[in-house]
Formats: sequence, structure tokens, C-alpha cells
Amino acid sequence: MDTAARNALIEQYRAGYDEVAKALEGFPADQLTARPFPGKWTAAEIVHHLADSETQSGTRIRKLLAEAYPVIQGYDQDTWTVKLHYNERPIGPSLAAFKAARESTAQLFEYMSEADWRKLGWHTEGGSYHSERWLEIYAAHARGHAEQIARLKAALKK
Repeated sequence: MDTAARNALIEQYRAGYDEVAKALEGFPADQLTARPFPGKWTAAEIVHHLADSETQSGTRIRKLLAEAYPVIQGYDQDTWTVKLHYNERPIGPSLAAFKAARESTAQLFEYMSEADWRKLGWHTEGGSYHSERWLEIYAAHARGHAEQIARLKAALKK
């Protein structure tokens, strides 16, 4: 990955929280757990997932930077959705956790060398895993969920 492509992904990563917050603007609070698309997540589930995923992703990049050959543990996000009561909990704390975790992790980019971007680890579900792959995944992650929230909001208005 060249520097320009990496910088574009970094900017996309940094914009992720704002995209999610914008998608949530005007979302009816009493509809956060509505499921207009059977089998798909609710807005509340998405927000809690983002908080949990962001804390996991922050740990992943830290392990890649700080450990010689880290093992990146996968997890079952659908099980977390049920076991961690995503539709029963208020989203405020999770939205704040998502924002803080993303901001804290984004600070690390300023200190990463070329070697850091190529650090290798092993993902328990996907095999070989490196910092640039991490950035590709998480730069797009929040945007994808912001778009999902926007689709939910539009469906609920119909």
C-alpha cells in the first residue's frame, strides 16, 4: 500500500464516528430496537457492536505494534449481540466508548513507522494479519454500519 492510499484510509477511519453520529441524527429513540429487516441488526445492536468491535480492534492494532508475533483472537459477533444484551441496554455509553476508542487508536497512526504498518500477526479466523490489513478493515467498518443505520431510519419512516 502506498502512502496516499494509506492516508486516505486513515482519514476514512478518523471520519467513522462522525458518520455514525450523523446517521443516528433524527433516529427515533423508541425505534432503536426496531427490526424492519428480518435477520438484520437493529440500530441499537449496531451501536453496541461498534463499541465492542472498536475496543477489540484497538487491542488488535496495539498487539500488532507491541508484540513480536501476536495472535489476534476472533470472536462471534452474533453471540455477543445476544449475550451482551445489545437490545436491552441504552446506546449512550456504547456510542461514547466507540468514539473514545477510535480517537485513542487514531493517535497511534502519527507514531507508526513503515515497519509498523507491515507488522505481522496471526488471526485465529483469517490467518496471516498485518497492520495495513487492519486499517483496510476498520477504515470501512464504521462507514458500512452508518449506511446500515441510515437504511434502517429510512425504512422506519415508510
